[in-house]
Amino acid sequence: MYIELPSHTDTKLINGGIAGMVGVTCVFPIDLAKTRLQNQRSGQQLYKNMMDCLIKTVRSEGYFGMYRGAAVNLTLVTPEKAIKLAANDFFLGAKRTMEMLAGCCAGMCQVTITTPMEMLKIQLQDAGSVVALKMGGTIIRVSAMEITRELLRTKGVTGLYRGLGATLMRDIPFSVVYFPLFAHLHQLGQHSSEDPSVPFYWSFTSGCLAGSIAAVVVSPCDVVKTRLQSLKKGANEETYNGVVDCVRKILRKEGPGAFLKGASCRALVIAPLFGIAQVVYFVGVGEFLLGYSPYNIYSA
Repeated sequence: MYIELPSHTDTKLINGGIAGMVGVTCVFPIDLAKTRLQNQRSGQQLYKNMMDCLIKTVRSEGYFGMYRGAAVNLTLVTPEKAIKLAANDFFLGAKRTMEMLAGCCAGMCQVTITTPMEMLKIQLQDAGSVVALKMGGTIIRVSAMEITRELLRTKGVTGLYRGLGATLMRDIPFSVVYFPLFAHLHQLGQHSSEDPSVPFYWSFTSGCLAGSIAAVVVSPCDVVKTRLQSLKKGANEETYNGVVDCVRKILRKEGPGAFLKGASCRALVIAPLFGIAQVVYFVGVGEFLLGYSPYNIYSA
């Protein structure tokens, strides 16, 4: 059990950053499988499921092939998670009854980091797929810096924000569902109104449950975002001109079921990611690192 400490802005940023880095390290291989499953087109079913994708990835690219794009995520997930969690707390502090609006604002704030982060991550994750092996015979190896330079050279800063609309469509509803649901689940673990402390395992469970539900709800938007942000296309792969065009073509050529590709993988990624995030956030790792204690916080 722990005492939930009131956080300063700096501790919120530290907690969010640490939580994001720990979570990403734990679940990144599943995220890679999600991306590759979502990018599969009809008639090109190279992976049967998540385990099949991971096994083929290890066979063709080695163990570290499962961590393609992890460096980008580990670099940018700190500001991304810090912005998301801190923004939600900031907007929520204005009025407790505005939980959904606070989540919406948090989702809008985080896309400034999320969009370029996901853009680069998807290129790196998809570059070593079996699709590339079948077409070219060799594993395509690129770096985040090479992709960034090419995008800036050819499309400018806006190139890094390809799929921004789809990212907003995913992250705003996710935050609207996740934060209020987590808050209410977390509150159920309180011993009493006089003793609001909650066991760490309850924070973890609440984060996992709320995260997995929110992830599945917005999975169709995540599929659209992944398709739009995937720059390398095979000879027979479809290209898309925006969100509406992408939705229309997926529906016509692959059917409604295509919008749930990778949904189980995404739930498996998001559940522990946000479970870990909430434990770090509520335990108060940032407070510990900055030397805060219950005494000097309350007496400040």
